[in-house]
Amino acid sequence: MGLTTDPAAHPLAAPDTTARPPSQAPPTRGDMGSVKVIPVRHYARWAAAGAVAVLVAQFGHGLATNPVWEWDVFRAYVLSETIVQAVWVTLQLTAYATVLGFLLGTVLAFMRLSRSPVLQTVAWSYIWIFRSIPMIVQLVFWFNLSALYERLGVGIPFGPVLWSVDSNSLIGTMGAAIIGLTLHQAAYAAEIVRGGVIAVDHGQLEAAAALGIPRLRQIRRIVLPQAMRAILPTAGNEIIGMLKGTSVVYVMAIGELFYQVQVIYGRNGRVIPLLLVATAWYVVLTSLLSVAQYYVERQFARGSNRTPPPTPLQRARRLVHDLRARAARRDQPVVPLKPLGDSR
Repeated sequence: MGLTTDPAAHPLAAPDTTARPPSQAPPTRGDMGSVKVIPVRHYARWAAAGAVAVLVAQFGHGLATNPVWEWDVFRAYVLSETIVQAVWVTLQLTAYATVLGFLLGTVLAFMRLSRSPVLQTVAWSYIWIFRSIPMIVQLVFWFNLSALYERLGVGIPFGPVLWSVDSNSLIGTMGAAIIGLTLHQAAYAAEIVRGGVIAVDHGQLEAAAALGIPRLRQIRRIVLPQAMRAILPTAGNEIIGMLKGTSVVYVMAIGELFYQVQVIYGRNGRVIPLLLVATAWYVVLTSLLSVAQYYVERQFARGSNRTPPPTPLQRARRLVHDLRARAARRDQPVVPLKPLGDSR
């Protein structure tokens, strides 16, 4: 081993305090302004954005200049009395099928979650059958129910009938459509509700049972409020699908939106603008349902998010407030500061 002659290498040596040339001195915090910052350039991102902008511009130009769209025909029919009444029928079908379908689906979901093998088998069989048969087949079946049962009645099982009525007078065209849509919707709603219920931690039920809370109250006050966070996104999607799925009832000659559009363009031959009328109404109704879904989900998320994110309206108000504040600061005159020691 040899001894080094470099005094800076010795462990007890004093630090080097000799002055360095300015070119070799490390930059201090005050000198960071002189450092040149080169931002990252995302060439692929800008190229993709430009391509999308060109496609959108071309599509908009085609909408505005292509005479096939016939915007004058669109304006003449989009708010006509016939179309507005058809929209009202579509909303009625959607509301009835959604409310009744989710009520029946909730019952089916808890039947599948029960400890009774009979209830489990019945609920599973119902869901299996009605998810296997297309909606249009179910609607045509209920529309022709009178061919299978001419009269419907109430009586003793396997005994005499005490009261009966003609099936056509009891279940009309609108009633058959509501029954078909409801039974079809209930099969999907049952799985949506069941998925939300099983997503709740089982310890919640154990804690409620330890406190002596009745089973029904556990479901109503503990399970369902927590399950709603998992139920709502899928349920909202299903309701929007039901809104558009009501167009299938055109096979029953019910005057909903798509059927009325077909009737009108069958008379005047203006297929494209009339289809555009139906498209515009479906877009408006779907957008309204999406906004309602957003606020309902926000309402049920209060238990987990103490400070939920701002809504789009709140963000817009905050942006306007910030812009006004910046404009006010720019308009304020600049007051020069007096130097220290100046007594004037």
